[in-house]
Amino acid sequence: MEVLILQVFVSLVLVLGSIILFSYSAKQKDHQHAGRLALLPLEGDPSTGRERSFSEAEQERNATEPIS
Repeated sequence: MEVLILQVFVSLVLVLGSIILFSYSAKQKDHQHAGRLALLPLEGDPSTGRERSFSEAEQERNATEPIS
């Protein structure tokens, strides 16, 4: 029974801590920066030379499509 009381106490402390940290984060408005950082790996790295222009990709797509 003592373990159950300790487990409930620790769970409540964790929930309270997460609520406090979430409210602090929402107050600082740093969630907008996280969205931009999540999309950052999707951008091409210009130093690798793997980035192609739209016209090159369109020409390659047209070359591989069958003519009907």
